[in-house]
Amino acid sequence: MTTSVEREAPVETPTVTFSARERWILLVASAWLVIGLQLDAYAHATTPELETFWTPWHGVLYSGIAASGFTLLWIMRSRLPGIPTYQSVLALPNALRIPLAGMAFLLVGGGVDTLWHNIWGIEQGMEIFVSPSHEFIILGMVLVAMGPALMLAANPGDRLGLSGGFLVGISTLFAALPVHIYSLHATALGFRHLGADLDPVPVYSPDSQLVHGYLFSTVLLLVPFLAIGRRWPLPLGLPAALVSLIAVFMHLMFDSQRAWWPALTVAAAAIVLEIVLRAVNPLIRLGANARWILFGLVTPPAVWGAVLLVGKIQTGTTGFNIHMVSGLMVLTAFTGVGTVLVARSIHRLAE
Repeated sequence: MTTSVEREAPVETPTVTFSARERWILLVASAWLVIGLQLDAYAHATTPELETFWTPWHGVLYSGIAASGFTLLWIMRSRLPGIPTYQSVLALPNALRIPLAGMAFLLVGGGVDTLWHNIWGIEQGMEIFVSPSHEFIILGMVLVAMGPALMLAANPGDRLGLSGGFLVGISTLFAALPVHIYSLHATALGFRHLGADLDPVPVYSPDSQLVHGYLFSTVLLLVPFLAIGRRWPLPLGLPAALVSLIAVFMHLMFDSQRAWWPALTVAAAAIVLEIVLRAVNPLIRLGANARWILFGLVTPPAVWGAVLLVGKIQTGTTGFNIHMVSGLMVLTAFTGVGTVLVARSIHRLAE
């Protein structure tokens, strides 16, 4: 005997679209917000004795929070009933719910940060990257800065035009840059690019931290491409721009007094790799997932290998022996493949 089960027809969710005006105004507001972070980070990096909350840099940062908040309220005004309820706010599309959650983190983090500094003073060194109030602010910035790209993703269309590619690129850059800044202590884009030339390499040392920095940076640099690539073909120049701009900005903010070759090597390697991969791509007879896996396998060791090679030319040594260099290249390749496999398996959130 068989039993038939009637299945309910799927409920069609109406498509939510956002105007170009809404997207670009939120992009400007989120840029204001993140630029405030860059200015504040630069001020603390170059003026260690800074011991007051009332600085021009904090003024830019917190006015950026206000600008982003009012912009989100303006965008939501026509998408909520006259008297908003908890249910009506939850029913907003993801492109608004995620930046709105970011604004909540910013407000909580900003309020706690003011109180925190007045009671315990200004954080210094590693304290900056661990302070709870800063964690809330960074998370909020990332979620708000994602808003313009998410709004464009909510609109129909399978390709990015020139303006769309620019908007997505800038939105992604401003979402990724705060994470790179906040993880400065565990990244290969910060102060340290080469080993200390100790043989054997101590297990607990800056050298071992640097190995993890290469791996962590690999994940951070790949994730934006994978996220954008799930929705659209990557626009020409976007991958190279997202890597090179982040590398240059990180060096400019935190290490500008030292040699520029590490940041410029990362930027040049990204540009060359994009040119080569786009030229070779039509010749590769593989499916989309296999192409992405190959991308994750090849690009990390190519970029970091270029840094180590130029470092040896510039300084005479990579600071690592052959075991460390070869193992590090293999680890970055494995990390790239793992990042691709995880990111490609995550489905887009249903509205």
